[in-house]
Amino acid sequence: MSDKRTLIDLNDETSDDEEIASPGAVGYAKKPEEIVHSNLNEDVPQTSSSVMGVNNNSGNYLLNVENDHPPLPVEEENAQINENITNGDATSNGRIIPESEPIFHLRSRTAAASTPNYESLDYEVCENVLFQDEQKKRLTERFSPRKGVIRWIIFIQIGIITALIACTIDIIIEELSELKYTFLKNSVDENVPLSDASGRDLVIPFLYWILLSVVPVVIGAAMVTYIEPITAGSGIPQVKSYLNGVKIPRIVRIKTLAVKAIGVITSVVGGLAGGKEGPMIHAGAVVAAGISQGKSTTFVKDFRIFKAFRDDHEKRDFVLGGGAAGVSAAFGAPIGGMLFSLEEAASFWNQNLIWRTLVASIISVFTLNIVLSAYHGLNDFTFTGLFNLGKFDQPLKFDYFELPIFMLLGVIGGLLGAAWNCLNTKINAFRKRFIPWKFTKIIEAAVVAMFGVTLACLMIYFINDCRPLGNDPTVHPVQLFCEDNEYNAVASLWFQTPEATVRSLFHDPPGSHKITTLTLFTVIYYVLSCVTFGLNVSLGVFIPTALVGAAWGRLLAMLAFYLFPQANFLHPGKYALIGAAANLGGVLRMTISLSVILMETTGVETSFFFPLIIALISAKWVGDYFNEGIYDTQIEVNHVPILPWEPLPQYKGLTAREIMSRPVVCIKLKDKAHYIYKVLKNCDHNGFPVVDNVPDVRRSEGRVCGIILRSQLIVILLKSLYVENKQFWLPETTIQTFRDVYPRYPSIKSVRKLGRKENYTVDLSMFMNPSPVRVNPHDSVPRIFQIFRALGLRHLLVINNENRVAGIITRRDFIYK
Repeated sequence: MSDKRTLIDLNDETSDDEEIASPGAVGYAKKPEEIVHSNLNEDVPQTSSSVMGVNNNSGNYLLNVENDHPPLPVEEENAQINENITNGDATSNGRIIPESEPIFHLRSRTAAASTPNYESLDYEVCENVLFQDEQKKRLTERFSPRKGVIRWIIFIQIGIITALIACTIDIIIEELSELKYTFLKNSVDENVPLSDASGRDLVIPFLYWILLSVVPVVIGAAMVTYIEPITAGSGIPQVKSYLNGVKIPRIVRIKTLAVKAIGVITSVVGGLAGGKEGPMIHAGAVVAAGISQGKSTTFVKDFRIFKAFRDDHEKRDFVLGGGAAGVSAAFGAPIGGMLFSLEEAASFWNQNLIWRTLVASIISVFTLNIVLSAYHGLNDFTFTGLFNLGKFDQPLKFDYFELPIFMLLGVIGGLLGAAWNCLNTKINAFRKRFIPWKFTKIIEAAVVAMFGVTLACLMIYFINDCRPLGNDPTVHPVQLFCEDNEYNAVASLWFQTPEATVRSLFHDPPGSHKITTLTLFTVIYYVLSCVTFGLNVSLGVFIPTALVGAAWGRLLAMLAFYLFPQANFLHPGKYALIGAAANLGGVLRMTISLSVILMETTGVETSFFFPLIIALISAKWVGDYFNEGIYDTQIEVNHVPILPWEPLPQYKGLTAREIMSRPVVCIKLKDKAHYIYKVLKNCDHNGFPVVDNVPDVRRSEGRVCGIILRSQLIVILLKSLYVENKQFWLPETTIQTFRDVYPRYPSIKSVRKLGRKENYTVDLSMFMNPSPVRVNPHDSVPRIFQIFRALGLRHLLVINNENRVAGIITRRDFIYK
């Protein structure tokens, strides 16, 4: 092949089976014509120049080997393979392959070309004999606690602990921000005490500001870069991918939570254009994953509780509840948190999960309300959420002739959001290419922090916007260059956290800002937020997006009032809220959950839901015309094989035969230990059909009787669960034998060479899943996709009319490239 590619395996430090595939294990197809064969024979040497391997732990059965002769057309090659297998005379590059060895066929359409090394999660419950025995035992145990009750207890614990973490982060940020901006205010007052700017010096406050911004940002960026890179960003795309069935390495570890919390604190205190709301969703997911398992793999501590929930299927539901609790704690919006999980995060949903998620959200908000209300000295427990936007003094009203105006604001938000997503994607692509080194990522974060401080100081210095003191809710009003009893309105926008600035734009009385001030602030913060999101720091995008929207929404209301002074309906706070909703809809592309979150956060009446939803829907429709939301864009840029709700248009008209991989590496119902060991050593597939009625030794032509996972086979070999010594291990072997090693399943490297046990027999009848989902080769791909997506499958067997294996379909087969 003339168009070789160099593929680099990711060093993702996954906790599960993560050995690098040996030559001849798994690869990809670049062109439809490149159809090749290989084998799994350890005795046949293969040079690195003949194989381009890429670790594909999703279960694809692919290989790419250079051919010295021209490739056959697809149809002829398929026929040739079938004929060779039938005759027991399969060949590869002119060599005779023993009949008993697995044969690989590379189909013409594959998505493994350039995607990183992501594994799938096993959301399908393995209902083997051991699992069924456990279910029967629970029915006979009289005083055994029911799993349903324990689930409720876990969801309540998730809500409480998530809220406590949110309170801790919020209190630390508030205290440090108070110290920072009080010090800066005093520094400004000392160096510029009079309204006359002549002879006054702003250099010292400027240097202090840079120092107090750069130091925390550098600390946070260094922790994220060198300790836990997965904590960069908000974490919502990673949680969404995890809930879709993709294993994101190290996403739900305790160390990840610790670095995330410290990273958010340092980034917000450093003054970067971001917020703490998005990372709270990731924090809630980590809490849920940890509590639900009853053990910590980081601290090597097993509390021996909640053992029944140690599998991917159960863990997924708890992680979803944790994400909802995180949203609820961030915004003080339990309904909005539950709807956010449903609309944006969840890929699998059921009615029982709605109730549990809602309870976790309510408990989270209630706990946070009590703690923060006590911290702020309130007696009525009315402090709700980290993102506290305050309540409007008067009910927000609207006239029906304003609805087209709200729709127009939604269109503007959609255009600005689509442009923001496009610009941010290009900036991040530039980062990935030209800033690959770790120390440069830290330097970049420091430079962006300095850039933001510099722009803020230039804006404060050159714009004269003085307002009467007492009309602004700013905690630290600065007199800078203003007369007595006046404050600098420009400085009030910058001398506080972004969350406090959003609150000011919502509730400042009319006339609190100049048009020039808001115009420059909108442009600067729009660019600054776009540059910031993608740095190697822990920050969310919700607050800067809402801040930009609130700024231009209030600005448009001021411009309209300047042109039409008699238009009394142009309340700047109302249009700031609509602008924030429109900008959020244009960037995030969410509708129902965002409108409910904004209503619960600001306390507006339900009658104002209609204007909010009009602006959000308009923004989403306009933005979707140009590109996807920022979270989906990040997922796509990182090549995460996430499954959409509907199959891609390219799959219409195709059948299973055209996308499946074949022949498949199969294992007999009663097979030799040395064969299983060799298969696990030489390929990194994660699922193997179990067959019986095998003609001669051609396993790939056997009849399907189940499917066995790689992790199960490794445990079987490690614990020597052979037929020959069955009397020793059978009484003590239960489903818990496999759950005890979850989620960090051992690698095949941890299995010693079998030695005298290589001819021992493994009987898979009690370990395999006896009811794998199967389809026919003639079934349409859209129908297969719906089955695969709805059931959360990892492997889907394709069988012929005689129940013999025809091929296998995995997640990557639905990702068209």
